[in-house]
Amino acid sequence: MTSTGQKADQGPAAGLAAWDWTRPSIVLGLATIAVHLFVNSGYGFFRDELYFIVCGNHPAWGYVDQPPLVPLIASLSHDLFGDFLVGFRFAPMLAMAGTVALTAEFARMLGGGRFAQWLAGLCALFAPILLILGVLVYTDMFQALTWLGLVWVLVRLEQTGDERWWLAFGAIAGFSLQTKYAIAFFLIALAIGLLVTPQRRSLLRPWVYLGALLAGLIVLPNVWWQEAHGWPFLELAKAGANGKNAVMSPLAYFAQQFLQVGPLGMLVALCGLWAGVVRPQLLTARALAIAWLALFAFFVYAHGKPYYLVPIYPALLGFGAQRIEQWFSGKVVRGAALAAVAVVGVVIAPLTLPILPVETFLRYQRAIGITPSVGERQTTAVLPQYYADMFGWREMAAKVAKVYWSLPPKDRARAVFFGNNYGEAAAIDVFGRRLGLPPAISGHNNYYLWGPRGHDGSVVIIIGGSTEHYASLFRSYTVAGRIDNPYAMPYETNKPIYVLRGMKVPLQTYWPQTKHYE
Repeated sequence: MTSTGQKADQGPAAGLAAWDWTRPSIVLGLATIAVHLFVNSGYGFFRDELYFIVCGNHPAWGYVDQPPLVPLIASLSHDLFGDFLVGFRFAPMLAMAGTVALTAEFARMLGGGRFAQWLAGLCALFAPILLILGVLVYTDMFQALTWLGLVWVLVRLEQTGDERWWLAFGAIAGFSLQTKYAIAFFLIALAIGLLVTPQRRSLLRPWVYLGALLAGLIVLPNVWWQEAHGWPFLELAKAGANGKNAVMSPLAYFAQQFLQVGPLGMLVALCGLWAGVVRPQLLTARALAIAWLALFAFFVYAHGKPYYLVPIYPALLGFGAQRIEQWFSGKVVRGAALAAVAVVGVVIAPLTLPILPVETFLRYQRAIGITPSVGERQTTAVLPQYYADMFGWREMAAKVAKVYWSLPPKDRARAVFFGNNYGEAAAIDVFGRRLGLPPAISGHNNYYLWGPRGHDGSVVIIIGGSTEHYASLFRSYTVAGRIDNPYAMPYETNKPIYVLRGMKVPLQTYWPQTKHYE
């Protein structure tokens, strides 16, 4: 017999030892963490990260352009870690490690062996857009994980017949809606897919409605906030569809999917679509294929950015890897496939991981000739936008502070920085606070709702713009400095810093004209 003491010794330690540390999900999840611990300090704060920090410093149930959870995470992370980027970006690192691990486990749940698990997980690990989302505190950082979570639940529901899984479905959907609204499109597309399969029988039972109720309760405070503020997110979304986002043909949008997911990963995902169309082993696979087609058509029609479709791919990778495993049984072929995914992934990784010195990266990008699109109509810098928007912010705040402190005391007491966009305003609020600058104002997105903060427009500091416009609004303007960073976006560099004095119309009266939602 085994003594009580011996049983105690076999508790947590024995459980830990019982883990299969060679399981692909564990190895790849830990590898994802290792990669991001190494690269997440690269370059600097991203434009939107600064904005989310400021939003989170003004806690609310919602914001013009996003739900409340990511700004709260950004604010708390900045409070804890300050400018230590690896710590600040701890949440996206864990979210992406979870996505990679769950993708491999999803392939296992579908009946896939070690090869299918390695293939699905490696494709997720090296997917270019998922790599960058593991770097940034961004509203998309939970999307791939939650979309995959929904499909996981549907598969478990189909495998077990236990309708209570709809409660987990509702909880995941509600959480995801508090990070980004995009999952609403996936929910609609999935509903279309499920309705044309026998899984629609769930509509005859109460659990699907209880799951929907749970999701609704989770997101209800944010819905109330949007309603109370006139549904600003709908106005913002309309602006994106009607001008900000690039217009792509279906073929161009499809080609961008290969750049977002990786060429070999996309081939595996296409096999996942095939698995849902031709003799699907699970009804969920067919529903997912229909959902992909519906989302693809909608995003092309609505001018959605190419990465909007990316969160659906981890689930497709699981289905595709499991089907490929059935087709190819030879060890040599399987080994070559895994090696190819890893090699191609390593080659592409510098395009979306801030791992190389800037000049080295520029030479590397020219050598391989690949530049993924961000899906917006705008002139880019020498760097891709997602890198360019990591440069220049700290220097901008320093130069604005120099202008501010050069003002006579009487002017300085009334002066305020007006940001042309939330990136400029947030850079002043995050970096300028230590330099003695007052909070910035702007008409862009949620800054508009915070208003002029008591300023009357008697002294305004602003970057760039039209001198004719300033002459019509102010009694005088002078050039007091200049921002110039060779790696920043073109509209954020090589611009004069103006000091505007004597606004002819009270700023409070003029404020509605500054509104800029996009």
